[in-house]
Amino acid sequence: MARLAVVGGHSLLGTNFADGADRLDVETAYGTVGVLEAGSHVVLQRHGLDRFVSAPYINHKANLTALADLGCDRVLALASVGGLRAELGVGTFVAPDDFIALHLGLSFSDGAAGHQVPGFDLEWRRALLAGWSSHCEIELVDGGVYWQTIGPRFETAAEIRLIAAHADVIGMTAASEAVLARELGIAYAGICIVDNLANGIAETPLTMEEFEAGARRNRERLVAALDVVVPKLAAAA
Repeated sequence: MARLAVVGGHSLLGTNFADGADRLDVETAYGTVGVLEAGSHVVLQRHGLDRFVSAPYINHKANLTALADLGCDRVLALASVGGLRAELGVGTFVAPDDFIALHLGLSFSDGAAGHQVPGFDLEWRRALLAGWSSHCEIELVDGGVYWQTIGPRFETAAEIRLIAAHADVIGMTAASEAVLARELGIAYAGICIVDNLANGIAETPLTMEEFEAGARRNRERLVAALDVVVPKLAAAA
């Protein structure tokens, strides 16, 4: 049976999203993954349920394999990002339509099977945008380029000047998931939540306190939206 997977990160940390869901530990060839079984959908915390795993150490192969094993055919990914444009301020929700991850050498295969034309799934992305606009009052910006860095550190102001010429938001995880999801035949699209302006975009240097404050403000809005939208998306075959 086709199922929806909701994959979250900083945007869901410490929230009550999926409260009441049962924990399920899925054994894969790449490791054990703890997920939350919510009936109509599955919730996966990419940073882990038991301890926080920072971006470069996330076991993406195990995560995506677990979702495939549970019958998930589409992923709604939620990604905390930095805005690379002043107009994409804290609190903006963006549905990117492309990504840049030039450093990424990630595949389930060490042979020709790893060759692919990458990207977000167009049909599922359209369905996500339609479902969101029909059931949620929060504006979702349609389109933008997501740039994935390695992490876990944030970027220097000089790095951001380079990156901002080519992208709109910056994060550390979504491209890795999108590449592996496509290899597994799982449709992947996402919503980026701008928790901070990237270092050097605002008038003052970015601080970790500023990042955490933005994330806290966004979580309540995001969870309220997901409580409405996710059941609708999960019910759509």
